[in-house]
Amino acid sequence: MQLPSDNYILLSLVNTALRDKYASLEELCAEEDASADEICNRLGGIGFRYDRSVNSFKA
Repeated sequence: MQLPSDNYILLSLVNTALRDKYASLEELCAEEDASADEICNRLGGIGFRYDRSVNSFKA
């Protein structure tokens, strides 16, 4: 998966994928060959953190 350059589009894309297809961020990253660290850092920069209990990024 090539990550979009806009962090808010990234947020939408990742949360949609987590809701519809993947049971965890780790599973998404493994299947899509994406970096969990990069996703967390970029979304953390706009005030969002991964909440494992609801499997999504929340403010």
